[in-house]
Amino acid sequence: MGKKSDGKQLAQNKKASHDYFIEETFETGMVLLGTEIKSIRNGRANIGDAFATIRNGELFIHNMHISPFEQGNMHNPSDPTRARKLLMHKAQIHKLLGLSKQEGYAIVPLKIYIRNGFAKLLIGLGKGKKQYDKRDTAAKRDAQRDIQRVLREKQKVAR
Repeated sequence: MGKKSDGKQLAQNKKASHDYFIEETFETGMVLLGTEIKSIRNGRANIGDAFATIRNGELFIHNMHISPFEQGNMHNPSDPTRARKLLMHKAQIHKLLGLSKQEGYAIVPLKIYIRNGFAKLLIGLGKGKKQYDKRDTAAKRDAQRDIQRVLREKQKVAR
């Protein structure tokens, strides 16, 4: 069911793959106010500390920071870290609610991108990693990096 982004990626949560095993992804729309879309298009959004919750059958993202637009309405700026509603079908929200109720699971924002002129947020259902899982992932990444370095060196020698 997971979808890949076709549009321009504007923000990414790099800690998500470090802290969670992402099991399933969902694409959501966002309810934005005023000039927030202009700030997002300028790359002025941060989802590093963000998390999603389900309340009263609706999905919300908290702690997503969208900086105020400089040329926007300075008399009525919106709160940069306010809770924003995410748009998904009811059936998807119910499925996500059932899956996230399990022990150790969380709804994690992964990246923000623009698709067909609309800002989209890719969220994932993540199972929290233990400390030894994080070390294992880092060791695998380092080993892969070493393998790539050796292959590059052999290609240089072969030329």
